Amino acid sequence: MKAVVYEKPFSVTIRDVDDPQIQHPNDVLVRVTSTAICGSDLHMYEGRTAAEAGIVFGHENLGIVEQAGAGVTSLSEGDRVVMPFNVACGFCKNCLAGKTGFCLTVNPGFAGGAYGYVAMGPYKGGQAELLRVPFADFNCLKLPPGNEFETDFVLLADIFPTGYHGCELARVSPGESVAVFGAGPVGLMAAYSALLRGAAKVFSVDRVPERLAKAEQIGAIPIDFTKGDPAEQIKEQTRGEGTDKGVDAVGYQAQAHDASHEEPAVVLNSLVETVRPTGMLGVPGLYVPSDPGGPDEHAKHGQLLVSIGRMFEKGQQMGTGQCNVKQYNRQLRDLIIAGRAKPSFVVSHELPLEDAPGAYEKFDQRIEGYTKVVLHPGHALAA
Repeated sequence: MKAVVYEKPFSVTIRDVDDPQIQHPNDVLVRVTSTAICGSDLHMYEGRTAAEAGIVFGHENLGIVEQAGAGVTSLSEGDRVVMPFNVACGFCKNCLAGKTGFCLTVNPGFAGGAYGYVAMGPYKGGQAELLRVPFADFNCLKLPPGNEFETDFVLLADIFPTGYHGCELARVSPGESVAVFGAGPVGLMAAYSALLRGAAKVFSVDRVPERLAKAEQIGAIPIDFTKGDPAEQIKEQTRGEGTDKGVDAVGYQAQAHDASHEEPAVVLNSLVETVRPTGMLGVPGLYVPSDPGGPDEHAKHGQLLVSIGRMFEKGQQMGTGQCNVKQYNRQLRDLIIAGRAKPSFVVSHELPLEDAPGAYEKFDQRIEGYTKVVLHPGHALAA
């Protein structure tokens, strides 16, 4: 089969690789019809992880069940399914508690597994024609047949639930004000989710004009952090109080306010200043235990200088961690089907799998309006 394969920093290629096989009675093989490029894929693409040449990328995957193992009971060949980026067993202590992003079974020695991601287990990614899905009864979410809502549904694999998770971590409630730092795909989903949850006022902080324009289109208030301290800009629009809640959808590759260099803790510290006393912070943005490309020795080891004293003084609370997709994907699927949510507004490009190398380059450089790319292996939707 054809797949997107990592070669070296800033280089992926389309290569023929072995087709996946059923390895356990609980596996299924899925013929991938849509698979998205994620911002976290760029961490590997840029060589900022320990990714080795040959890894198949892709953790945001949707397709049709082509073969089911003998132990699979709830799925049949021909079913249309979307898979959480989390690979989870469904029966460990964390899975039983709903913390499927931190499964204790699928990746021994590490809490959590994912498709096509370094350190997240032996699971090949889905930027390919076929994908093996383990513990399939648990991991596959059934979708209506056909191809309606295809570009909305593929976002259920990661960014829509992850944005929603940021709001859940911050406990966003109706009538509140929310500051979302980052207007990339996850940040836009967080702002959109805050509005879905009834927030009265949502600020979207970024510096890329196309992203800020997208945020404004959905009803958020754009804040360009290159035009002044974002906390001060937001306070000016909240009677000096700041927001009730805040979401960090940026993570460790945050840019300084003048956009001249990376400053990994700047978003966390800006949120502490932006959110009012006793407010809450949700942090779905990715922070890592080590970052070889970090701007200083502390950042290289995942250590940041965060204003914990100021946070303590203000009595703020913070929730963090990757999204447990299964907590949200069924409800978000049903909002899409009911016409109450259309997250595909964030998708800028839909391309055949063969165009992945150029798409990675343009998405990484934030050019030509590349905000979110969905790949269609085998031109499945055009058939």
